[in-house]
Amino acid sequence: MNPIALTATWVASATGGAVVSGEPWTAFDGVSIDTRTLKAGDLFFAIRGERFDGAQFAAAAIEGGAAGVVVPMGWYGGQRSRAAVIEVADATAALQALAHAIRRESGTKVVAITGSAGKTTTKEVTSELLAARYTVVRNRGNLNNHIGLPLSLVELRERPEIAVVELGMNHAGEISVLVRIAEPDVRVWTNVGEAHLGFFESVGAIADAKAEIFEGARATDVLVANADDPLIAARVDRFRGRVVTFGMDRPADVRATAVADRGVDGMSARVTTLRGEVDVETPLVGRANLANVLAAAAVAIEFGVPLTEIAARASALRPAAHRGEIVRLAGGITVIDDSYNANPTATRRALEVLAASPAPRRLAVLGEMLELGERASPLHAEVGRAVARARIDMLCAVGGPPARAMADAAVAAGMSPADVRHFATSDEAAEATVSIVRTGDLVLVKGSRGVRTDRVVERLKAERG
Repeated sequence: MNPIALTATWVASATGGAVVSGEPWTAFDGVSIDTRTLKAGDLFFAIRGERFDGAQFAAAAIEGGAAGVVVPMGWYGGQRSRAAVIEVADATAALQALAHAIRRESGTKVVAITGSAGKTTTKEVTSELLAARYTVVRNRGNLNNHIGLPLSLVELRERPEIAVVELGMNHAGEISVLVRIAEPDVRVWTNVGEAHLGFFESVGAIADAKAEIFEGARATDVLVANADDPLIAARVDRFRGRVVTFGMDRPADVRATAVADRGVDGMSARVTTLRGEVDVETPLVGRANLANVLAAAAVAIEFGVPLTEIAARASALRPAAHRGEIVRLAGGITVIDDSYNANPTATRRALEVLAASPAPRRLAVLGEMLELGERASPLHAEVGRAVARARIDMLCAVGGPPARAMADAAVAAGMSPADVRHFATSDEAAEATVSIVRTGDLVLVKGSRGVRTDRVVERLKAERG
């Protein structure tokens, strides 16, 4: 089938807008919301945010080569324009409506993934497994919100066979919006954790918000759900379609047994499915990543990918940047770079990987975990105690008072005060870590993006690489 032609008339119809200037048959090469990255021939959407109004940049977009602009009603003042001008009631809603129209017109099967942790890794792994048999697109990076998801779905105009996208949220109601836009055929729910707990009264409330992924499901739709997560298991009966489970600790349709944790060398397991069994090895580290692989395998099985191909592709996987990357430096120093983001559940799982990996010394550089609200300090203290239980040799806690609470709890749980340090910033932690590490050390670096623990990794690469 031919790609979907994004003409001014087609876009106006999809968005409920009107072409008020320019040629109605003008075709657009792509979609942009940012004049800094706009390409000649793009359609510019003048979306409005908390700190900017895209309509103020619409004229600059035309000057920059945009073939058209989508602007609020009343923006066009009658001046002649070489570009198509489409007026709409709301540019953000129009972008979402366009994405939804393209999704429906494309004929593409959509796989949508949500969860408190592991969404991006599961998206990447699922895409790799499905690529054994299909043309697959995925949302770039973490473009997973009410603007990023529509921008990703616009790529469906090329009519790929399958699109794999992630759905992010930090407030109730946000997954509902994304599900209505994407209308997924397969929905994946990886887990529930304390991420964004500052916006919710409880972890159960987070689970209810994630359960919005059930909304609008048809009888033919599939939910791939984590059987090991009790908060998910308690809610799957609400799903109107068919449920496929994955897990390790409880019975599941796709289950890993004989699990072997090889530390920084990855994981291996025997995977049992309704279509047979297969031995799987993956260089992705930790049980959390093995769960991500199981979720992806469940999706691939639904699309008919043979188990042998799933196993072969799992063995060649590589982590996304700063999401469990293994960085080997001079002097036998190894860094587990998990600095992209963090929440208490994911951090405890990363500590399990660190604890399971043999090394002369094991160090944890842990940044403050943000968006935890009034429970931030108690949750950080729990992580500090987990560090002590895991017998980690040294802890560097980075950030404000919650990070200090983490360090104090580690000492109270038995770590020597000389082996626990607190730093206000990642730059300070990086300076200290470079001088602390020595031959053979294994270093875990993890923290919320806003704390920038990736600077610790980059400093280690620069001075110890």
